Amino acid sequence: MSEWLISLEGTEAGHTVALILALSAAFLHAVFGALQKGRHDPWLTRGAIDFSYALMAAPFALFVVPWPEAHMWPIFVGVFFIHVGYKVLQAFAYTKGAYTVVYPVVRGTGPLITVIGAYLIFNESFTLVQWLGVGVLLAGIFGLALYNLMFLETDRATLPIALGLALCTGVFVALYTTYDAYGIRATADPFTFLAWFFLIDGLFMPVVAFRHYRKLENPPTLAPLMLRGVIGGFVAFASFGSIMLATRLDKVGEAAILRETSTVFAAVIGWLVLKETVGPRRVALMALIAVGAVIVELGG
Repeated sequence: MSEWLISLEGTEAGHTVALILALSAAFLHAVFGALQKGRHDPWLTRGAIDFSYALMAAPFALFVVPWPEAHMWPIFVGVFFIHVGYKVLQAFAYTKGAYTVVYPVVRGTGPLITVIGAYLIFNESFTLVQWLGVGVLLAGIFGLALYNLMFLETDRATLPIALGLALCTGVFVALYTTYDAYGIRATADPFTFLAWFFLIDGLFMPVVAFRHYRKLENPPTLAPLMLRGVIGGFVAFASFGSIMLATRLDKVGEAAILRETSTVFAAVIGWLVLKETVGPRRVALMALIAVGAVIVELGG
């Protein structure tokens, strides 16, 4: 599998596979976000998810994939701290604001900074048509957040801090997207990076969640929480794994932009699952996001 994947790097077939992976990551990331915002406290849900995927990744990291090269260990240290920052900020944002307001701001901030980072680090560049697509996509994302904000009926008191946290989380999204792309390109076998990523990344939040759980006056039953964690763990494998493989096969900036169509999926999930209102204006804004992503893809 690794040899086949590596053989696709820089090829037209690799570009197609990266496109499929990025769009798959978009849908799955929206599912992942809804799982964290849904029934349980975001801190507890994230802790259960991280515990699950760390436990599932451990045997692959220790016994299946080749061990990381020596130069990878400092990279993994950076991965750990960047993702801790991202997860803490996102959990705080979800506790302060509505999912359909917070999520678009997070996802809209990330891709623009990622494209700039990809230019500085990987020497990637966008055509004028692709920059037009970026503008259209961001207009749709932030327009969606603004529309949700105007008609929000709950969480208005904590909205300013929720938006501030969402912006900070978006910066960390760009940081981890770029850094993870650097990491998965730095090792000979991409699945080595993925296995150790999930093992190391899952160490922090379970501790935080356990301490949070002990402080609750009416803590939830563990069985449903852990079931959500296991489901979230599999979704995380597919979502984060897909986007990281996409950034190894093709341009980091394009993969990041395409992943942000997750905002469309998130709005649909918010409507169908979380029972948040969706109207014709929001549908039009979601269409704008999709059009922007198509322009970015065709403009390259």
